[in-house]
Amino acid sequence: MARGFRQKIRQKNTENSGFGSNASGRFINRDGLPNVKRKGVNVFNRLSWYHTMLNLSTFRFLSYLIIAYVLVNLLFALIYYLIGVEHLTGIDKSDPLNEFIDVFFFSSQTFTTVGYGRIAPVGFMASLVATFEAFLGLLTFAIATGLFYGRFSRPRAYLRFSDIAVVGPFQDGTALMFRLAPYKNNALTDADVILSTAIEVIEDGVAKNNFYRLDTHLSKINTLALNWTVVHKIDENSPFYGFSEEDFKNTNIEIIVQVRAFDEVFSNTVVQRTSYVSKEIVYGAKFSLMYYPDNSDLTTILDLDKINDYQKADLPAIAGDPE
Repeated sequence: MARGFRQKIRQKNTENSGFGSNASGRFINRDGLPNVKRKGVNVFNRLSWYHTMLNLSTFRFLSYLIIAYVLVNLLFALIYYLIGVEHLTGIDKSDPLNEFIDVFFFSSQTFTTVGYGRIAPVGFMASLVATFEAFLGLLTFAIATGLFYGRFSRPRAYLRFSDIAVVGPFQDGTALMFRLAPYKNNALTDADVILSTAIEVIEDGVAKNNFYRLDTHLSKINTLALNWTVVHKIDENSPFYGFSEEDFKNTNIEIIVQVRAFDEVFSNTVVQRTSYVSKEIVYGAKFSLMYYPDNSDLTTILDLDKINDYQKADLPAIAGDPE
């Protein structure tokens, strides 16, 4: 157990964390999603496919659409080929490869309902498959259009968090700090942050997590235009009071972050979460400045490449150390 935490063990834990004291691993992943695996239901009930597709990165979302489109057309091309290319007019029958290529492109034209007309189905089976494929294509593109609109119109905070948190000098003592910044041109106002921490302790030989609310030096700002360094002062009211560098390294700690702000364009509240664990906390450091005036001194440059830049800093003697 970390030094200094023995003093805080009598403090009442936060009961509304939403996590259990015997949960294991990281509670919140860096992307803000809970680190929870659900069992007892099948995959179709366990996953919301709509939410999954909306939460995918743009690259993965487009990749899945393209891969699905190619696989579906390959499947229908194989079906047409097995039915027989003689049931499709206009096929280049010079060799099997050309036949399959023509069948594949006929499938894509049918799936998208383009229908150029050079190749057409002849006979009941080929016409039946083409009819079903065209129907499936209409449904698929309607779903894809809805997903595109949902991803495009969904309010998001578009915040970038520093990869690390630091313990550095603040006022007459020390503080735990991390920073965030908007990386798109969305206008966020009335931003506030909620911090809590999970600290693993051993009680009666059993490991459990105690949850605590962390006070911040500034919990709300009017406009989130530049970066915001969130500061939790380590004083007598902090669960980290008396923690040394070794304590931060050797204690299982997770800082859970939730930021809420108002997006003026969407006229809606946006939320983004992340967390920091012990190995992501740098002791004895302070962040470097990440914004500066341009050459004309008429505007401010916010350099997001510097969001993780820090420099080493001397800390005052540990307060509250019982030794």
